[in-house]
Amino acid sequence: MNYPFWDIPYLGSGWVIGIIAIFHVMISQFAVGGGLFLPLAERKALRMKDPIASADWLGELAGYSRFFLILTGVFGTISGVGIWFAIGLTNPEATSTLIHNFVFGWAIEWVFFMVELITAAVYYYTWNKIDAKLHLVVGWVYAGASVCTLIIINGILTFMLTPGDTWLDVAGTGHEASKFWNAFFNPTYWPSLLLRVCVCASLAGIWALISASRIDGAKKPALKSSLVKWSVKWLVPSFVAMPFLFIWYLIMVPETQRALLTLGIDTMGTGTFSIVTRMALVIVMTSATIIGAAYYLAYRNPADFNLSHAVAILLLALVATGAGEYSREMLRKPYVIGRWMYSNGVRVPYAAKIDHDGYLAHSNWVWNGADSSYSRGEAIFRGECGACHTLNGYRPLAKLLAGRDRANIESFVTMLHEYKPDSPYHHFMPPMVGTQQDVDDLANFLNAQVNPPAANAQKPMQTAQK
Repeated sequence: MNYPFWDIPYLGSGWVIGIIAIFHVMISQFAVGGGLFLPLAERKALRMKDPIASADWLGELAGYSRFFLILTGVFGTISGVGIWFAIGLTNPEATSTLIHNFVFGWAIEWVFFMVELITAAVYYYTWNKIDAKLHLVVGWVYAGASVCTLIIINGILTFMLTPGDTWLDVAGTGHEASKFWNAFFNPTYWPSLLLRVCVCASLAGIWALISASRIDGAKKPALKSSLVKWSVKWLVPSFVAMPFLFIWYLIMVPETQRALLTLGIDTMGTGTFSIVTRMALVIVMTSATIIGAAYYLAYRNPADFNLSHAVAILLLALVATGAGEYSREMLRKPYVIGRWMYSNGVRVPYAAKIDHDGYLAHSNWVWNGADSSYSRGEAIFRGECGACHTLNGYRPLAKLLAGRDRANIESFVTMLHEYKPDSPYHHFMPPMVGTQQDVDDLANFLNAQVNPPAANAQKPMQTAQK
């Protein structure tokens, strides 16, 4: 084990990342889409021939920019830092790889992020205090900076699924940085970028509906109707283009990863769904519901559109975002960086060496002296299994192995160790690496969890009482 283990009982460290990431993605992608929404809406208002309507729009946008600044500048920033904290503790090996390969990319992204924070604050605090054209320029500067952050982050995120053959050819040689652009513009970069742009535009419209729904339709029917309808229109291009972009994205995904989705589709008639297929269905159903609700509740009846309607649409968007991010994570299985690093931090080319030397042989964190098989097995569980599984919480191994005796548990671990192509876990789980002693130690530890010695000792007594 290369690092200490971050133990999150029941929930598991992976879901700490997941929970933070879902909310962060909702906000960060709104920061991009909303950054385009505000200057476009302001430009529309400035071009209105009716001065009253123009003033009403600008007044509403000024208030909306305050909401935008607080949500993106405060909650977006905090959740972004939270992700860094969580990934560094959960999978430091993968985090280290990303930093070493994209250190200048991260640095440039942070420069644009600082421009975002500054211009968002300037944009809000200078309403009606500087020339209208100059104020609009500030909005466009923010929009440009936010789009640049998306362009950079997308390259790093897609690299984790499809690093590409060019980068993999030099991975582990110390010359990975020489293939920075090959890794950045990897096979799934462009379809993913366009998909995220669509999502950003949709979220801009959905968040704008929250603000527009609070307008009093009885007092300002024209303002509410025009803002609600204009916000709904931001959803239309995305929902038209996204199916085609999604197909393009799947074409670029490696066949082994794409099989996680197609398996569930092919066996849908028998009810055998892979988790990726389930999430894909959730995305389709929630997206269809969003567009239907936005059209019938908002576009057709803008004056009656209220906050509860807007919140319901926002919650559906949150579900769709969560399902999308979960699917993206699951498509990488059994890797955290495609074909280079397994989800437990073990580098693919090093698996054979670990099988020879032992999993704990080169660990700086585990004493390899006269410790027990149980303690060695616990260390192996934490290093090889703990990134994705808990004992009694999320993806519990105790439940998976319940009812099995020591021999059966060892057979299960051996199956993972041999990692044959026909194994039912081959596409989902990384191999259990290590020596035969490591297999025995892990089996002993898992057996102690599933069949506690105290429980075994009570069984003869209970039988005698009967």
